[in-house]
Amino acid sequence: MWVFYLISLPLTLGMVTVTLRYFAGPDVPRYVLLTVGYTWFCSVAIIILVPADIWSTITNHDKAGIGFFWSLSYWSTFILTWAVVPLIQGYEDAGDFTVKDRFRTSIHSNLLFYSIVGSIGLFGLILLIIMHHNWGGSIMGFAMACSNTFGLVTGAFLLGFGLSEIPKSIWRNADWTNRQKVLSHRVAKMAVRLDEAHQEFSNAIVVAQATSNQMSKRDPLRPYMDIIDSMLVQMLREDPGFKPSGGRLGENDMDYDTDEKTMAALRRQLRRAREEYYRYKSEYMNYVMEALELEDTIKNFERRDANGWKYFSSFRDNRSGTLGSLLDITEFLWKCVLRKQVQKALAIILGIISAAILLAEATLLPSSVDLSLFSILINAVGKQEVLVQIAAFVPLMYMCVCTYYSLFKIGMLMFYSLTPRQTSSVSLLMICSMVARYAPPISYNFLNLIRLDDNAKTIFEKRMGNIDDAVPFFGKGFNKIYPLIMVIYTLLVASNFFDRVIEFFGSFKRFKFQSEQDELVDGFDPSGMIILQKERMWLEQGCKVGEQVVPLARNFNNATLDIESGNGIPDKSLTVELKSSTTPPKEETQQSRKYTNSRDSIANKYSAIKQSSSALKTEPSPASVSLLESSNPALESRKEESGILTGQPSGLVSTWANLKSGFQSFKTNMNNRKFLPLKQNVPAGGLSDNDRGNSSVESLDDIFKKISRRPRENDDFDLD
Repeated sequence: MWVFYLISLPLTLGMVTVTLRYFAGPDVPRYVLLTVGYTWFCSVAIIILVPADIWSTITNHDKAGIGFFWSLSYWSTFILTWAVVPLIQGYEDAGDFTVKDRFRTSIHSNLLFYSIVGSIGLFGLILLIIMHHNWGGSIMGFAMACSNTFGLVTGAFLLGFGLSEIPKSIWRNADWTNRQKVLSHRVAKMAVRLDEAHQEFSNAIVVAQATSNQMSKRDPLRPYMDIIDSMLVQMLREDPGFKPSGGRLGENDMDYDTDEKTMAALRRQLRRAREEYYRYKSEYMNYVMEALELEDTIKNFERRDANGWKYFSSFRDNRSGTLGSLLDITEFLWKCVLRKQVQKALAIILGIISAAILLAEATLLPSSVDLSLFSILINAVGKQEVLVQIAAFVPLMYMCVCTYYSLFKIGMLMFYSLTPRQTSSVSLLMICSMVARYAPPISYNFLNLIRLDDNAKTIFEKRMGNIDDAVPFFGKGFNKIYPLIMVIYTLLVASNFFDRVIEFFGSFKRFKFQSEQDELVDGFDPSGMIILQKERMWLEQGCKVGEQVVPLARNFNNATLDIESGNGIPDKSLTVELKSSTTPPKEETQQSRKYTNSRDSIANKYSAIKQSSSALKTEPSPASVSLLESSNPALESRKEESGILTGQPSGLVSTWANLKSGFQSFKTNMNNRKFLPLKQNVPAGGLSDNDRGNSSVESLDDIFKKISRRPRENDDFDLD
C-alpha cells in the first residue's frame, strides 16, 4: 500500500506543477501560485484516494492511513474554498495601493458571499433542531453532506453535458475539413476581440496619461499617480512591440483624480485592460498556429508521393541527414495518418464509457439489479490491487474531466479565463476554487455507482455522510433519483433537443451559446480565411504571428460608408464586418458561402476591399488624444519606442483651411439654390450665368489670397 503512496503523490505533485506553470501568467505572484498549487494538489489527491479507499475496503487493510489522507485533503480544500481563496482573490482584484486597503476591499467585496453562506448554514442548523431528524451518523458527517449537496446536484448536470459533448467534439475535430471550418470562425472572432481589447488597453493608457497631465506635482494624490505612471512605463517596456492607437476619452474619464478610491479604480482598470489584451492575443496566436499547421498537414498528405512520405513544415527548416529523414517520415505518419485514426478510436472509447456511466446512473434506483459495468469489473478482479485501482481510476478520472470541461466552458464565457501562459491571478484563484468545490461531490457520485460485496461502505462514504440525511424533505430516495434526472438531461443534450427548442422559438436565440456544430453549419468564415492567408504571408516575410492583426482586424470591423450630400467625401473608411455570435440571415449566409467555394473568390474579395478602403480618406476624431503625450520624463522616453506620433498640424493653417472649405461649401449651396452672391451690385436686369459664376469664384479667391498673405510674409512668426 505504501508503494501506491510513494508513486501517486509525487506524480500528483508533478502534474499540478506542470499544469500551473503552463497556464499561469508572467505576473502571478508566488503566494498565489502556492495557494493554487496546494488547492489543486489536495483536490487531485481526493480523486486519487478513491481507488485506494475501494481496495482497502475490499481487503479491510490500512484504513488508518486512508482516513488520515482523507481528512487532510478534504478539510484543506474546504478551508481553502470557503475562506482563504475568496479572500486572496479579492485582494488580487483590488486596485488599492497598500496591503491594508487591499484586504479591506477584499473583505468588503466578499461580505455578501460570506453572508449568503452563513445564512444557509444557519437555516440548516435551525431545520435540524426543529425536525429532530435522526441522521444516523455524526453531526460532522451531516454538515459535510449539506456542504456538498450543491456540488452533487449541479455537478450531475455538468457531468451530463461533458459525457455528451467530449466524444462528439473529438469525433468532429478528427475530420480536417470540419476543424478548418471551426478554426476559421475562431480566428475571425478572436481577431475582432483582440482588436477591441487593443482599443480598450489604448483607452486605459490615454485616461491614465490625461489624468497624470492634469494633476499637479503638489497634489495629495500625486504619489498614487506616480505609481500608476511607473506601472504604465513597465508595461510598455516589457512589450516594445505594442503600439497604442485609437485611444479616446469618454465623458467620465477625467474624474479619476477625485480621491484615493478613484485612483485605485484607475489602476485596476489599466491592469485588467492589459490582462485582457494579452489573453486574447495568446488565444488568437494559438488558433492561428493550429490552423496553419493543419494547412501544412493537408498539403503534406496531398503531396505524399512527391515528397516521399516526408513531412515538411513552414515553421521550421528542413531536416538533413539520415536521422532527419527518419524523423520527417515519423512525423508524417503521425500527423497525416495515425493521429486522425487515434482521435476517432478515442472518441468511440469515450462514447462507450459515457454510455456505461449513464447506464450505471440510471440503474441506481432498483437496488436488486446491478448493471454498473465498473461495479462488475471491480468485484470480478477481487483483491488484486493494481487491477482494482485501474478499474476505479479510469472512469473516475473521465467523470472529473467531463465535469471540469463543462465547468470551464461555461465559466470562460462569463466569469474567468483559462489561457496558456496568460491566465491572471484572479482567474487562477477562481478556477482552483471551483476545482476544489467539485472534487468531493464527483468522488461521492462515483462511489454510488460501485456496489461492493456485503454492501460495504468506504471510509469516504462514512465520513462524507448521506445526501438523503442532508435533504430529508426530498425523501429517502433522493440519493438515487437525482442521477436519473441527470441521465434524462444528458440524452436531451445529445439529441440537440435544447437547440431545436431555441430554434423553434426565435426570440430565445439570444440565450443560445455558439457551438462548434453551428460553426460547421455556417461553413468557412471568409474573414477568417483572409486573416490566415495574411498571417502566412507575414510569417514568410519574417514577422511574428499576431504582429499585424490589429490593423487587419480593424479593416474588417464595423463596415459603414457615410457620404455627405453635395461633396461626395466619405466620413469613415469602408470595412468588412466579421461574423458575430448571432445567426446571420439566410441571404447573408448564402452570399458568404460563395466565398468558401474557392480561395480565389476570397482573394478577389480582399483585393476589392483593399482598393475601396485605400481610395477613401479618413480624418481623426476630435475626441482622440495623443497617446503618452506627457511632461513626465519617464513617459516621454517611451514615445519613440512605442511608435506614437505626437505632432500636431499648425492651428492657424488648419483654421484657414476649414474656413475656406466652409465658404466654398456655402457658395456651392447658394449656386444650387439660385441665391445671389453677397456684396455684389446686382444690375436691374439681373446677372448672366457667366457673370454669376465668375464673380463669385474670383471674390472668394481674392479673399483667401489676402488672408494667407500676411503669415507668409513673416517667416519668424510662430504659427503654433
